[in-house]
Amino acid sequence: MTVVKMSSQDKNTDSEHRHEELTSTDDNKQEAVICLGNNEVKSRAVVKYSAAPPPTTYALLQEKTDLKLPPANWLRENTQLGPAGTTVLGSSRKSKPFSSFGMAYDFLDCIGDDVDVVSDSENIKKLLKIPYSKSHVSMAVHRVGSTLLFDELDIQELFMRSSQTGDWMWLKEFYQRLIDQKWQRKKKSKEHWNEKAILSKFLYYSINSDGTAVPVPSDSDQTAEETCGTVGDGPSWPATFNSSPSDSEEPAVPKEEQVDTYALGHVSSVPKEQNQPTLFNEGENSQGLRNDFVRNILWTFEDIHMLVGSNMPIFGGGRYPAVSLRLRDNNKPINVLTGLDYWLDNLMCNVPELVMCFHVNGIVQKYEMIKTEDIPDLENSTFSTRVVKDIAQNILSFLKSNCTKEGHTYWLFKASGSDIVKLYDLTTLCEEAAEEKCQNPFTLPVAVLLYKVASNMMLKKSQNRKNYGTIRTLLLNCIKLLDEERHPQIIASAHYMLAELFQLDDVSVEEGNGESLRGGGSEDSYSDEEEEEDEDENCSYSTSSELQDDSKAVAVIKSVGELSVPEKYKSTHQIRPNCAFPVSQDKEEKCRLVLSYVLKGLKAVDGSIKKESDLPAADPSTPIPLKYEERSQKGARDVEKEIALLLDRVSLCNAEAKMPTRYGMLPGTWQHRMKQQLFLKASKAYYVLADAATNLLKYGRALRYIKLALQCHDAYCSINGGLQPQVLLFHCQCLSLCGDIQLMLAQNASNRAAYLEEYSYQTKDDQEILHCMHRESCCQGLDTFSMATDLATDPEYQLIVSSKCYEAAHDLLTSGVLKDLGQEQLGQVLKRLGNIRNEMGVFYMNQAAALQTEKERVRRSVCVAEQELWKKSFSCFEKGMEDFQAISDTVNTALLLCNIGRLMRICAQAHCVVTSGHSRGEFSPEEALYYNKALDYYQRALKSLGCRDSHSAVWDSVNWELSTTYFTLATLLQDYAPLSRKAQEQIEREVTETMMKSLRYCDLQTESARQPLYQYRAATIHHRLASMYHSCYRNQVGDESVRKQHKVLAEQHYSKAVRLFVSLSDAPCELLRTLLERVAFAEFTMAGQNSCAVKLKTLTGALEIMSETRHAFKLIHKELLEQQEKVESSDCSSSSELNIEEVVKLIGVFESSFSFLLLQLIKLTTGNKRKLSGKEEEQVKVHKNVYSRLLRAEKSVPLIQRVSLFLELLDQLSPPTGSDETSSSS
Repeated sequence: MTVVKMSSQDKNTDSEHRHEELTSTDDNKQEAVICLGNNEVKSRAVVKYSAAPPPTTYALLQEKTDLKLPPANWLRENTQLGPAGTTVLGSSRKSKPFSSFGMAYDFLDCIGDDVDVVSDSENIKKLLKIPYSKSHVSMAVHRVGSTLLFDELDIQELFMRSSQTGDWMWLKEFYQRLIDQKWQRKKKSKEHWNEKAILSKFLYYSINSDGTAVPVPSDSDQTAEETCGTVGDGPSWPATFNSSPSDSEEPAVPKEEQVDTYALGHVSSVPKEQNQPTLFNEGENSQGLRNDFVRNILWTFEDIHMLVGSNMPIFGGGRYPAVSLRLRDNNKPINVLTGLDYWLDNLMCNVPELVMCFHVNGIVQKYEMIKTEDIPDLENSTFSTRVVKDIAQNILSFLKSNCTKEGHTYWLFKASGSDIVKLYDLTTLCEEAAEEKCQNPFTLPVAVLLYKVASNMMLKKSQNRKNYGTIRTLLLNCIKLLDEERHPQIIASAHYMLAELFQLDDVSVEEGNGESLRGGGSEDSYSDEEEEEDEDENCSYSTSSELQDDSKAVAVIKSVGELSVPEKYKSTHQIRPNCAFPVSQDKEEKCRLVLSYVLKGLKAVDGSIKKESDLPAADPSTPIPLKYEERSQKGARDVEKEIALLLDRVSLCNAEAKMPTRYGMLPGTWQHRMKQQLFLKASKAYYVLADAATNLLKYGRALRYIKLALQCHDAYCSINGGLQPQVLLFHCQCLSLCGDIQLMLAQNASNRAAYLEEYSYQTKDDQEILHCMHRESCCQGLDTFSMATDLATDPEYQLIVSSKCYEAAHDLLTSGVLKDLGQEQLGQVLKRLGNIRNEMGVFYMNQAAALQTEKERVRRSVCVAEQELWKKSFSCFEKGMEDFQAISDTVNTALLLCNIGRLMRICAQAHCVVTSGHSRGEFSPEEALYYNKALDYYQRALKSLGCRDSHSAVWDSVNWELSTTYFTLATLLQDYAPLSRKAQEQIEREVTETMMKSLRYCDLQTESARQPLYQYRAATIHHRLASMYHSCYRNQVGDESVRKQHKVLAEQHYSKAVRLFVSLSDAPCELLRTLLERVAFAEFTMAGQNSCAVKLKTLTGALEIMSETRHAFKLIHKELLEQQEKVESSDCSSSSELNIEEVVKLIGVFESSFSFLLLQLIKLTTGNKRKLSGKEEEQVKVHKNVYSRLLRAEKSVPLIQRVSLFLELLDQLSPPTGSDETSSSS
């Protein structure tokens, strides 16, 4: 005979390692393809677990061996056959009602998507034999994801039990009314038990070394018969599980609650014996959820994947790796049912050959060896393997299409002799029954399995986020099935896992990748409100609406013959679908879902805790007030002491807690651990909400959320014996965000009313979570974080609170626990600390400036309040600099140095001397001291930056402030010269040096927004220096060389000032003033000249300078024209900054100076005895004409007309060049 290659070998493994999957070789993984004529089916079996030893050769019994005589080893435990109590009936052992759950618990990785069916091999065979058998079929079907679990539902035994206990009477009445009105229990014949006993003895003979019968006591037959009867007819159905409410109040974990608890990202491991919930009494535990099959096999039959439990004894057989033994009565031919049974057993266990032992009345006759692929062709037992394949696919499609609700118990029933197969939803029938004791014993095992599968998937959530939808659905269905009073631990754990699905730690990553929280959820079982799907037109089974005789059935197969028709029942659902479970991407909606799950988890925990003291009952509908207080100056000073309790609260957690909490929780219990996890999850959810609200500028809402986050953390600290580093890091994040929010509130005081409204609002979930927390935290007597999260009206108080939050976070991060872990976060906190101290320094500085402004009205000296504000501001700036220097932040260090420079300038301004006449006095030494300090800080700021390339914007800002300070200092020295303390020459020298330093920092080359300002300042500096040298030249007496030098310097600075003012389009008055001063300088020079020729030359030069005023008058005319047009168009808005009063004053000077120049020039020209040339005569006429028109000009006409006249006269005196016209047109 040809050997069929095995796909896997049985392996002897210890019974304590059921989860160990065998490592298959290439040979082991090869599919076993069974062929029969033109029929072909694919079968592949992989042993997932085996408790049996390697197959040993069976003992070949001698002919005429009497199997009625028991062997000496009969009913003794044997590793080859498995436990004696299990295999006394051979492979025809009765299925247990929860056998599929025991396998599912052991192989959670297979449940959900990988496996279509989990069941005992006997149930699989019974389903596949439906079209060939008239026997009744009664099975319970459950759905978990895409996996169906089949278990025998022994209706006769169930009703026998209900007669004694009163349970399931509703099902018994339903069964008698609709299915079998004359139901009675059928007893099996004595012949049946005799055949079972002979089979058992045959198997024990086959493992006996010599194969001979050994006499045993005479009463052994009676004992065997009693044993067989006990096993076959004993109570295999577990008692309906009932639990009194007091069970759940015990401090220790209840027996039914000893399940895996998902904790902080992982499922806590428990001992093997505690891995399953203890659902039944010890006497019934063997009938419970244990996986006591000899082997568990992953069987792939065509495209159907099944996890099968089998107890069939397997032996070695010479040339073959494995054979199965069968005992047959030679007088009874093998029928189709028997052949199908043998064939399926060998396929499931991948046994290539069958050894048949024939007997007559218990006397061995002969042996026959049959290949597995030849079994379908045996005489009187012929069947088509393709038909069997079609039956399997049709049954699976039928059940997949109709067993749609996860957590429901479905009943697949076919009465004896009937061709109709019906499917009922027992869960719905149970809910409709009026009895109080209507309970479904499958409910708890199904719920625990849903929980375990979800928990197993959570372990791999980081590897495959597509399972999130499936996990969520499994957990929701699990919660639906359980009573919160009886199973609080599973419900609390399930709600915590639901909350954990929403990863709040990496929200930004999720957004960046564009991933949504989706799952490859199982198909149609995920919603009670799912849309009805169209059934395939070829489906012949009927829905409940089409059945007149049984409206309770979910679906019906009208004839078992239809199961043999290929693809008669096409499932409307894929065997392994890939549907998505969408979840909103809105942060607030996510967090709200998380908080709803946390609240339900907390309620489940609180409901399970025995109250050791009567605490005052809190009404969840009554809001807990969030404080809104006015903070006095004293309150602001006290905040440092109160907020220091933040660190005290954390330090208290370092001592391990051993005493019960006020609410009665013992440390180490599941309630204690679960509350810790739920409080921490709630804190993280509120933190994310606060961060999102901050980004939306909803600072009142953000403060409310961060308050709740810190209160959750406070409750966590109250029940925790020690904080993990990651929890401390998260606490630092909360404190930092609280500081950010308080800072934003201080900076946006104008919206305080809106922020108060946001802050005062509370949802119902928030109120209930607060009450749950206050059972723990408020019992400690203090809401630690109230000071940090109150909405105050005093900006100074808010800034102080913000600073103290950052300081608390900084102290935590620099403590021993986090010293090496929080370096990145420490840098961020130091930056925030530097920033808040800068803000506080600016706040106090602005207060000092405001106080100074008020003081100027009454001209008081420096007061104590001002000095205190300066000290506070300076202290804040210095501390901020230290923070920025600690993280080598040169840019922010430069900005703080710049702010200190500004503070020094404010101090200088406060020290200005006021005379008795309330006028400004001389420039004081105190002013000079503070201005020089300001200059020093600005210089340090530039040095901190190093070069402009490091940060051009900050560099330009510091550069401008430095130039401004030098300019202000020089201006004060020039305008309010301290002549009482210093000589004129010394003052002039200091002014010149300071002005030139200011000029050095005027960046005229770089194109930037400040370039016009630099040009204006440079022009002003040159103008002031020219004016100073002009004044020195006029007043200087004595040294002619010094006067000459002053004259030259004055000319140079006037020239540069004019050139710079001309380049500006918005300084016509300054340009006109500079030109008029330059003309006056020329006039003064002419007054000291004696020669007419020299005077004439000087006057001619002065008139040329006067002609340059044309550009200034054009700009003034343009501005006046724009103003006139706006007035005519009734446009009140005017962007013109032209000072009309200044223009009128300058025009008056211009007229007098212009007329004086013309008159002197005419006199000198006509008074000369020398005869004039024709050109000179023409020039004199022009001068006279201009002078005449200037004298006759009306001063009462509008200003724009006077300016127009001046432009005409200047044009007449000196016609404009092309460049002038171009600039004019532009």
